[in-house]
Amino acid sequence: MATMTKPQTYENRGKSARVLEQPYLLLILAPLFWGGNVVAAKMVVGEIDPFLLLAARCVGATLFIYPFAWRFVAADWGVIRRTWPLVMGYGALGYALYNVLLYVGLTTTTAVNSSIETGALPMMILLANFIIFRVRASWLQILGVAIAISGVMLTATHGDPARLLTLDINMGDGFVLLACLTYTAYTLALRFRPQMHMMSFMAVAFTGAAITGLIMLQLFGPGLASFSTLPSMSPAVWAVLVYVAIFPSMFSQVAYARGVELVGPNRAAPSHNLIPVFGALGSVILLGERLEPYHYLAAAIIIGGIVLAEWAARRT
Repeated sequence: MATMTKPQTYENRGKSARVLEQPYLLLILAPLFWGGNVVAAKMVVGEIDPFLLLAARCVGATLFIYPFAWRFVAADWGVIRRTWPLVMGYGALGYALYNVLLYVGLTTTTAVNSSIETGALPMMILLANFIIFRVRASWLQILGVAIAISGVMLTATHGDPARLLTLDINMGDGFVLLACLTYTAYTLALRFRPQMHMMSFMAVAFTGAAITGLIMLQLFGPGLASFSTLPSMSPAVWAVLVYVAIFPSMFSQVAYARGVELVGPNRAAPSHNLIPVFGALGSVILLGERLEPYHYLAAAIIIGGIVLAEWAARRT
């Protein structure tokens, strides 16, 4: 997205489109939808297999986005034809693999834990950029990253860091941390993303995610035939399927991209810190989960690390 281009306006496209002119509302909606992904998936644990949930989400998201993205895909077809394996790979990694690891993890850990753990994603990305691409970082930034990740470890060990010495980490928390590492790799790989419209990129990436989701369902889940069980599932499962296929998949991406377009990436980046807030609040309000003392301590540590790293970044 060209930073020198004047942001498009939507003043003459109806009242609903005026939302696209409210950057801070958009930057609240995006993490709200992302945080809701954790709560929604936890809500149907035991009712739908996580691999079926992932496959249905990716197929649904792909079908939903193409009517909006078709004209952009047609305009970018020359680039897509040359780079489609790479773009589909982004979807396989950042959408399919990330979410299936998250969904599998949620079968054996709480949504509160998952929300707090995913809250350290910006710090993991900063650290990986420093290690792999030698992106400049001050010692204060690195210290902030270390502090934030220590808060994640406190959460993953359920308040007992000594469990790390025996590698006694809840299996579900382990899967969530693997999901975070997967999304970190996806984010780093975005520096090689081909130049095309965001909607084109999302449509082709979702296609790759849908294919990957179907393959994983056949290899590791109950098989493609399990799609026939969807019509008989509860309204709660269908509500979750519709939500995860639309809101965390497409609307959040559009809201965040538009927010960045209006206020710039530096002012938009801190909105990611709202993801664990919304996820934890939703877990308590909608799922009835309890906040344990170690959750408060871990959240304070992670927030402290994020604040320190961002303050150091603004000084450089």
